[in-house]
Amino acid sequence: MKNKKLQNKNSFNQYWIYGGIIFLFLLLNIYSGSSGYQDSISTTPSKFLEFVKDGDVEKIEIINKREVRVYLTRDAELKDIHRNTVKTTLLPISNRNPNYKFEFGDLQNFENNLAIISRENNLSIETNYVTEQNVWGDILISMLPFIVIIAIWIFIMRRMSSSAGGAGGQIFNIGKSKAKLFDAKADIKITFKDVAGLEGAKEEIQEIVDFLKNPKKYTSLGGKIPKGALLIGAPGTGKTLLAKAVAGEAKVPFYSLSGSDFVEMFVGVGASRVRDLFKQAKETSPSIIFIDEIDAIGRARGKSNFTGSNDERENTLNQLLTEMDGFGTNTNVIVIAATNRADVLDKALMRAGRFDRQIYVDLPDIRERKEIFEVHLKPIKKAASVDVDFLSKQTPGFSGADIANVCNEAALIAARKNKKSVGKQDFLDAVDRIVGGLEKKNKIITEDEKKAVAYHEAGHATVSWMLEHASPLVKVTIVPRGKSLGAAWYLPEERLIVRPEQMLDEMCSLLAGRAAEKVIFNKISTGALSDLEKVTKQARAMVTIYGLNDKVGNLTYYDSSNGNEYGFTKPYSEQTAETIDKEISLIIESQYKRALKILQKNKEKLIKLAELLLKKEVIFKKNLEEIFGERSFKKKY
Repeated sequence: MKNKKLQNKNSFNQYWIYGGIIFLFLLLNIYSGSSGYQDSISTTPSKFLEFVKDGDVEKIEIINKREVRVYLTRDAELKDIHRNTVKTTLLPISNRNPNYKFEFGDLQNFENNLAIISRENNLSIETNYVTEQNVWGDILISMLPFIVIIAIWIFIMRRMSSSAGGAGGQIFNIGKSKAKLFDAKADIKITFKDVAGLEGAKEEIQEIVDFLKNPKKYTSLGGKIPKGALLIGAPGTGKTLLAKAVAGEAKVPFYSLSGSDFVEMFVGVGASRVRDLFKQAKETSPSIIFIDEIDAIGRARGKSNFTGSNDERENTLNQLLTEMDGFGTNTNVIVIAATNRADVLDKALMRAGRFDRQIYVDLPDIRERKEIFEVHLKPIKKAASVDVDFLSKQTPGFSGADIANVCNEAALIAARKNKKSVGKQDFLDAVDRIVGGLEKKNKIITEDEKKAVAYHEAGHATVSWMLEHASPLVKVTIVPRGKSLGAAWYLPEERLIVRPEQMLDEMCSLLAGRAAEKVIFNKISTGALSDLEKVTKQARAMVTIYGLNDKVGNLTYYDSSNGNEYGFTKPYSEQTAETIDKEISLIIESQYKRALKILQKNKEKLIKLAELLLKKEVIFKKNLEEIFGERSFKKKY
C-alpha cells in the first residue's frame, strides 16, 4: 500500500504541462506589454496642458493613438512639483524613462489643444508617434480558438472513453474489455460460508471451483471442464452473491462485468470487447469470467431484420457464442452468467457445450430462510424474545434480499422508537411495512367507509377460518397501509403442487370480502378490485394453463418457451374462447355464492368480529379463536 501511495504521489500529471504553457504565455504577455514604464507617474490631460504652458515639457510620445508619455526639460525636473518624477539625470533623453503618462479620448482634439497652447506661448514640443505590438499576446490570441477547439475535442473523447480499458482510457482503447479483475487476497471477502441456503446451487458451483483447483481429479477419469454455468432465478435470490463467493473461493483470476458493459454507441465495439475479454482470460488461464444480467446481450436473435441495419447486440452475441464454443475454443476459461430472464435467452447460448449447466436458484424454503436470517441478524442487536424459527415461518415467499431488508427495516423501526434492542414486534412491523406498505393513520376516511372496510376484512377472515384449504390467518387490520384501506395477513402453506379444491378454497376466501358487504349492507363497492384481479387470474389459469376444467379438458395454452409461436393469433377458435370465458365466469360466481352461504350461516359471528375490528383496528388469530372456536382441521405450519 505504501508503494502504491508513493507511486501516486510521484506520478507525473500531464496537466502540469498544459498549465506551464499557459503560465509562460501570460508571463511573456505581461513583460512584453509593460516595456519597463511601470514607474511613470499617471496624470491627466488638463494638468499636462498646464505643464506645457509653464514650458516644462520637452518631448512627448503618442503610443498607439491612445496614450501619451511625457518627458520634462532638465530645468523642470529641478522644480519641487516634479521632483518625485525624476529617476536619473545622467542619461540622455533618448534613454530616459518618461516622467508622466496619461490616456486621452480623441486624438484630433488632443492635437488641436496642444497646437493652440504651443502657438500662444511660442513653444516647440517634439512629438513622436509610436506603435507598440505585443507579439506573444497576438500569437496567443490568434491561436486561442484552435486551442479551445482541440481542448473540447480531447475532453469529449476522454468522456466517451473514460471507462474503456487500457491506460488513460484513450479513444483507441474503447474496444477494450471493461471487466474488473478481482484479487482473491485483497478484493473478495465473501466465501461459500457466507452464502446461507442455496445448497443445491452451491454444490454445483463449488464443483466448478474444485475442478479449477484440482483438475487432475476429474481429467484422470476422462472428464472435461464445463464451459459455462448459468445461474437462473428470481430477483434477490442470491445469484450475484453466489458469484462473489466463487470469486472468494477460487484461487484463479476472476473477471467480473455486466451484460450492459458490452453495449456501446459505436458499431463493432461489443464484439471487440468480447474478444478482448476472452483474450485476457486465456492469457491468465485457468480463469473465471462472470457476466451479470447476460440477457442484456443474450436475447434470442430475430428471425428477420425489419430495419435492414446492422444489429450491434446480435454481433456481440455471435462473438460470445464463437468464443465459448467455436473453432478456436479455450479449454481453461469458465464463464458463469446470471439472469432472471432465462426465457428470453437465445437457444444457441443455452445448448450443451456453451452453458453446460443451468443452475436454478429458487426462493428459499423455511429451513433456508432460517439460515439467511441467522446471517443477517449477526450485526443486529436483537432482544432475547426474537425467535428465528418464528421469523422464518412469518416470511413465506421472501427472497434473500427481502429478508435482508426485513432485518434492516426492523432495526430502523426500533431506533425510531428509541429502543436499545430490536424486538419481535419490530420484525413483525417490518414484515408488514414491506408487504403492505407504510401505515397512513392520518388518512381521511369517513365512518361509513371505515365500517365497510371492517366488514370486508372480517368477511375474508371468517371464510378463510371456515375452509380447510384456505391459508390460516395471522392478523387483520383496518389501518390504511399503502394503497389499501385495510388488509388481512395469512400464512400460506408452502406447496409444490396445488389441487383444484385448494385453489377453489382460496378463491372463495378472496371473494368473501365483497360477499360480506352484500350480506350486511345489501350493497357492493369498488373495494374488492385487487381481490377480483387475483380471482380472475387464478380462474383463467385453472382453465387455460393447468387443464383443471372438465369442459375445456386437459389442454393448456401456455407457452413455457415464451417463443410466441402462435404469432398474433389465438391458439384456439372463437367458439373455444366463448367456452373459456363462460367457464371462468362459472367458477368465480360459484365461489361467490359459496362465500355468501358461509357468511349468512355465520352472520352473527361476522358482525361480532367486525365490531371488534372497528374497536381495536387490529385483531389477531387468538381473537378469531375466541369468537369461532378452534378450527375443526389443523395443519402443520
